[in-house]
Amino acid sequence: MQATATPSGARQQMALWTSTITFTVCFAVWTIFSIIGIPIKQELGLNDTQFGLLAATPILTGSLSRVFLGVWTEQIGGRIVFTGLMLAGAIATWLLASATTYLGFLAAALALGIVGGSFTVVITYVSKWFPVEKQGTALGIVGAGNIGAAVTKLGAPLVMVAYGWNGVAKIWAVALAVVAVLFFVLTSDEPDLVQRKARGVKPVPFRTQLAPLRKLQVWRFSLYYFFVFGAFVALALWLPRYLVGAYGLDLKTAGVIAAAYSIPASLFRIVGGWMSDRYGARKVMYWTFIGSVICTFLLAYPSTTYLVEGVRGTMQFTLAMGVVPFTVIVFVLGFFMSLGKAAVYKHIPVYYPDNVGSVAGMVGMVGGLGGFVLPIAFGALNDWIGVWTSCFMLLFVLVATALTWMHFAIRRMELARHPQIRRETDLPEIPATMGASH
Repeated sequence: MQATATPSGARQQMALWTSTITFTVCFAVWTIFSIIGIPIKQELGLNDTQFGLLAATPILTGSLSRVFLGVWTEQIGGRIVFTGLMLAGAIATWLLASATTYLGFLAAALALGIVGGSFTVVITYVSKWFPVEKQGTALGIVGAGNIGAAVTKLGAPLVMVAYGWNGVAKIWAVALAVVAVLFFVLTSDEPDLVQRKARGVKPVPFRTQLAPLRKLQVWRFSLYYFFVFGAFVALALWLPRYLVGAYGLDLKTAGVIAAAYSIPASLFRIVGGWMSDRYGARKVMYWTFIGSVICTFLLAYPSTTYLVEGVRGTMQFTLAMGVVPFTVIVFVLGFFMSLGKAAVYKHIPVYYPDNVGSVAGMVGMVGGLGGFVLPIAFGALNDWIGVWTSCFMLLFVLVATALTWMHFAIRRMELARHPQIRRETDLPEIPATMGASH
């Protein structure tokens, strides 16, 4: 339900920017295993599949919790829900430093993953402060908190040098607890929640909130987000491992290059929100998927040596992508993904204004599950076929599928609204000739 009164500009901006900063810290914690998981892998002698599972386990909790957190945010308010889950995540992250076995690390990862559910909370919370025509930009700004993945990639290796991976866990836990307190102190309850409490109106029942999830459109949006967000999280977790293994880089350098992917994939989400407001979310989704198809196709091509029987004998040449072009293309892929992340969430308050929490939660859950499933799949593909670029092969298939489904769904809706399109062609002389032949 959208607010019926216009909130003050100061409270509106405080809600927006405080949510963005706190979500950034949450995302930094959520992706912590992308860096500390590498020395843990070496200590425990894990294979790539086990590493992928460890890195992805926080994503599972953060994903599965999103529907419930979204509904609770609609019912009791984002301020209380967000503060509570951050404090719970801070405790779990602090306890991570004491883990010593693989099962212990998995349990800690499962517990701290609750902070990943914060996205649905902040999206629902912030959307209540802005009118529909400004929600794309506002949600794009708060979604830029995905840059927390880059914060971990750039900061965690430096902290590990001085304090080890245990120190990273403790410092990240303290930071999360601090921003939780600041968020609660500095922000206010949503305008519609205040009005509802003042009138004594009960929140919408849980089952009613979930009703829109039966619509196929919600699941189509979820597939989009499975790629633009799920694949983003998966690559944010996997790229340091990929760069160390495929190019032989040290962890610090790999972290910096991986940040070149994470930063645009986060900051340009603001641009994606503005473009969705200005040009329409559907058009932005087309740009996203077409650009991503091209990027993943180029990244999927493995290093290959060719032998060619030439006129003067056998010639040999190799096609391989170096670190620099790889970084550039990954940067571009991150840019297109950032546009898509904003465009997907621009749809939700427009189509489901009274069910933002549940629909945003479902879309976010499926997208988050992409961040859980894909790193495991990346590791399994490495162990199975032994080709580093197999992860991008999988992403190419995924985005091509999403693009195809979106196009035919849009085409079907256009035909339903405008049946005359079936009779119109780009070759008007064809129906004219067919008419003459009869």
